[in-house]
Amino acid sequence: MDNQQEVREFLTSRRAKITPGQAGLPSGTRRRVPGLRRSEVAALADMSVEYYAKLERGNLAGASPAVLESVARALRLDDAERAHLLHLAQAADGSDTLTRPRRRRPARQWTPHRSLQWTLDAITAGPAFVRNGRMDILGTNALARAFYSVVYANPHNQANLARFTFLDPASRRFYPDWGLAADVTVAILRTEAGRNPHDKELHDLVGELSTRSDDFRTRWGAHNVRHHGTGTKNFHHEAVGDITLAYEGLEMAAEPGLTVTIYTAEPGSPSEEGLRLLASWAATQEALAGRPREN
Repeated sequence: MDNQQEVREFLTSRRAKITPGQAGLPSGTRRRVPGLRRSEVAALADMSVEYYAKLERGNLAGASPAVLESVARALRLDDAERAHLLHLAQAADGSDTLTRPRRRRPARQWTPHRSLQWTLDAITAGPAFVRNGRMDILGTNALARAFYSVVYANPHNQANLARFTFLDPASRRFYPDWGLAADVTVAILRTEAGRNPHDKELHDLVGELSTRSDDFRTRWGAHNVRHHGTGTKNFHHEAVGDITLAYEGLEMAAEPGLTVTIYTAEPGSPSEEGLRLLASWAATQEALAGRPREN
């Protein structure tokens, strides 16, 4: 992806989100731009307007950590946005070649090593799966395979949660809060684009989704990023109905760039019973799949 364009659009979009009141500045009545002016950001960051304008034009190469921190503070960036700005600066310097995860084989050629699969299989009370930053599902336990049965049902999804969200109509039923799920999906991809800007498969995925989905294209243009480590989500599964699950995302030290996500339900809740029903449904489906066909 074009680093200068990414920087320019990211900083411009963050500046547009801040009102003068939020920055402690008078709002005035003759503002021609949404959010703050460049001169106001420069003053808040304690730098010249000319230098900040250079940064916002996409020229982050050579910017010091202190400068980046000043910009982040002036633009009121959260932790995920600060990390994204740092990744963009590393890409501009070329230092991302040292810090980004090593280029890995295409997802379809990667399979969990035996001990990882054993670990996934040992988690029996909730869905557990491995994904990369492109949101390819790379490995699952039995419950996760059943949980995402709707994703696997359509081969065009290619076991990719982003394709499923934006290109498969079934996602609108699976995610009752579809708009929120769509926002999170794009933010994860945008974060990955900043962290690993030379990933051709990610470029191709973004291009495909931008071409085929207006919803994706609009969200991609917002340049929102986020850390996706913990929280709760609502789902509607074809076999068990509505279910609310908590999740934890664990970065894999042995496989940079991959995350293990584990879903659990509140003990004693209807959703916990839903997971037990899902496990029973999955076992039934597996038994039916293995049954010899009658002549």
